[in-house]
Amino acid sequence: GVGSCGKDNSDSELVAALNAPQMGSSGNPNNNSNCGRKARVKGPKGSVTVTIVDTCPPCKKGDLDLSPAAFAKIADFAKGRVAISWQW
Repeated sequence: GVGSCGKDNSDSELVAALNAPQMGSSGNPNNNSNCGRKARVKGPKGSVTVTIVDTCPPCKKGDLDLSPAAFAKIADFAKGRVAISWQW
């Protein structure tokens, strides 16, 4: 579906939602300066570069909610939530 950055993305894309505290608010969410930024994510199984396309309201500061395709690059689906590190 359409994320807070105004784009429609699929599960097969390497995209993520940024936690709400770090996403911030800029009036029109489609104009948020974090939309389209790239983040390098490291997890238990590897790393992946994702594009920020949405906000994750329930996520805590520091969290990213990865698309299934991006998650598959860093961890096994059976793990559910995993510890990650990431940077811009």
